[in-house]
Amino acid sequence: MTDIAKAAPYYLIRGGTPLHGEVTVSGAKNAVTKMTIASLLTEEPCTLRNVPLIGDLYLTLSLCQEMGSEVMLDEQEHLLSIRTPAIHSTSVSATIGGLNRMAILTVGPLLHRCGEADIPLPGGDRIGARPIDFHLNGLQQMGATIVELGGRYYMSAPRGLHGATIRLPFPSVMATENFLITASLARGVTIIENAALEPEIIDLIKFLQKMGAIIEQKVDRRIVIEGVQRLRGARHTLLSDRNEAVSLAIAAYLTKGDIYLRGAQQDTLLTFLNTLSKMGLHFEVEDEGIRFIGDDRPPPPIALETDVHPGFMTDWQQPFTILLTQADGISVVHETIYEDRFGYTHALKTMGAHIGLYTKCLGEVPCRFREKQYLHSCVVRGPTPLNAARLDIPDIRAGCSYILAALCAEGTSEVHGVEHIERGYERLDEKLRALGAQLEVIHPSAEDDSLDALA
Repeated sequence: MTDIAKAAPYYLIRGGTPLHGEVTVSGAKNAVTKMTIASLLTEEPCTLRNVPLIGDLYLTLSLCQEMGSEVMLDEQEHLLSIRTPAIHSTSVSATIGGLNRMAILTVGPLLHRCGEADIPLPGGDRIGARPIDFHLNGLQQMGATIVELGGRYYMSAPRGLHGATIRLPFPSVMATENFLITASLARGVTIIENAALEPEIIDLIKFLQKMGAIIEQKVDRRIVIEGVQRLRGARHTLLSDRNEAVSLAIAAYLTKGDIYLRGAQQDTLLTFLNTLSKMGLHFEVEDEGIRFIGDDRPPPPIALETDVHPGFMTDWQQPFTILLTQADGISVVHETIYEDRFGYTHALKTMGAHIGLYTKCLGEVPCRFREKQYLHSCVVRGPTPLNAARLDIPDIRAGCSYILAALCAEGTSEVHGVEHIERGYERLDEKLRALGAQLEVIHPSAEDDSLDALA
């Protein structure tokens, strides 16, 4: 282990404690970053409420400030005010832009306001190929000239951007968001065919409409955007984070607890709640939130397939697989969105989980990965007692899954790489402790050994 790795904070989690109580679900990670970028389309101030205090937001704010944005973030009130009266730089540094995938979304605002953009190749979680070809092809259809050189994309639109009919080969969430943002100020009409329709995208449409954009959602996954000459500032309250809600709900069942999630929104969780009902798991929906109630009985097994909205969300697959290790029987999970999202299961097997990975499509949904030799199907046999282990987090959702596994495991687990968790979850450790979890954040010095911290 390197000195840097030793010095990084990590979690000590003693499993087996039922979680009880109430916590408030934060604003949506997958909405706040996109709306922050969309604010670059106008010189006027924009205000966002219910913003989550997460690493990805701070990174996106740094990205915007690098371009010239004036930012005020009231962390106590979860209130963000952002204004970009002028763009000072059209070049996104690799130091900031290379850490996640937000840089590609800045291209539309930069081309509209300055006629050029220069961005690094995208970063982000390593959960599959995640190419940006969809983005580049659509931007070219709208009039952008793109040159790739030295690990960067140089883009220009000297004649401005115009509307186009863009058919996505797959309902990509971020590509849909990119074209919504870009088309709002493009000349003429843009039609996005085979668009993604996730709740966060609908929330982005609401925000853009408040700014003055003209956007219509049609049947058959079509979105029509009529470009306008200018957009104004706007105020908007974000929807709650459905991924955080799902993770905490599963914690209730894994620990045989009882958790009320204030702010959890039924309309964004319909497929998840239906899956719980099919398994006989108890929950109660109220106007202000949802209560999730565990018991001593192991849930029955189930067959799951991830899909685009309104299907079972791919981000729910990892935490739900932890729950399936405690189900009574054989469950099947078929991942159809990302080709490499079962890497986290290797760590679960060291904890005692019985999990097998397969290249075959073990499901009914037509899958892009058929006969491509990707390990994208998973068979889980339970119920299996999990044992404590040292766990190293590879990405946000896998990291939350490791925490869930540690919460129901016997003994004390070390969870390293918690910076991934902080990118996407607001103060998750504090929320879990408020529910009774025996979770401690360890801040060792570079000289400390993790075993010394356990002593």
